[in-house]
Amino acid sequence: MNQTNASIGGPAVATAPSGTPVAGHATPAQSTPSFSPLYQQIKAFILQSLQAGEWKPGESIPSEMDLATRFRVSQGTVRKAVDELAADNLLVRRQGKGTFVATHAEVLVQYRFLKLIPDAGDSSSEGPAEREIIDCKRLRASSDVAKALALRAGDPVWQVRRVLSFAGRPTILEDLWLPGVPFKGLTAERLSDYHGPMYALFETEFGVRMVRATEKIRAVLPDAAQRLLLKVGHDTPLLSVERIAFTYNDAPMEMRRGLYLTDTHHYRNELN
Repeated sequence: MNQTNASIGGPAVATAPSGTPVAGHATPAQSTPSFSPLYQQIKAFILQSLQAGEWKPGESIPSEMDLATRFRVSQGTVRKAVDELAADNLLVRRQGKGTFVATHAEVLVQYRFLKLIPDAGDSSSEGPAEREIIDCKRLRASSDVAKALALRAGDPVWQVRRVLSFAGRPTILEDLWLPGVPFKGLTAERLSDYHGPMYALFETEFGVRMVRATEKIRAVLPDAAQRLLLKVGHDTPLLSVERIAFTYNDAPMEMRRGLYLTDTHHYRNELN
C-alpha cells in the first residue's frame, strides 16, 4: 500500500494531534523536505501521546482506523507504526480485544529487564524473588550518578538498596539511583508494601514507565558490606551489571548497579 495515500478521505498529509503537518511533507514554508518514512513519523506521534499520558499503561489505544483518521494516513501506515511499537514492547496486541499500552505489571513484560535464569528449570518454575529493602534515602547526586541521569552534580536523588533471594538464598544485591523530583515521596515502606515488580510500582505510583535499558557487565569481587549481604566469601566471583533505564524520549530515569551470584544461575540474553 502506498504510504502517501490516505485511506480515509482528506489530503495525503499526516498530521500531529495538534493538526500540524507531519515532518517530511513539505509545505510552502519548507525549503528542505525530510525523507523520514511516513510510518516512522506516525510512530513518533503515537510515542508523543504515550509520553504525554494520553493513554495510560494497561489502557487500550484507539483502533488503527481511528488513528488513520486522526493522522490522515492509510490504515496500513498506522499498522506498520503500531507493529514496531509492539516489537519494542511499548504496545501489546490482544487478539479480538485491540491494542494496549504495555505495562510492567503484565507477565510477559514485567521481567524483560531481568536476565538471570536458574541453571535448573526456568524463571516460572523458580517463582518470584523474595525482596528485602535494605535502605531508601534521599541524597545529593555524585558526579557519576548525575551524568548517568542527565542531572547536575548535587541534584537530589533517591538511593535504594535491596537484596533479592531465591529459595531463601540471597542471589542479587542491587543499588538504585532515581531522580528526586519524579520520585518524590518514595520510602522504604512503599517499596516493601508493594508486591509487584518495582517498575510496575514506578508506573502506578509515580507515572514513570521504563521503556528500554542499556547495560554494562563485568566480573568483580565483593567488598566487605556486599559479602555480608550476599553471605559469600571474599573470593566469590560476582557478575556486576550496571543498567541505565530510560522512559519515553530517551530520558534516563534510573541508574542501577546489581551484583549477581551465578553459581546456580546464569545471565541469558537473546540477540536479534
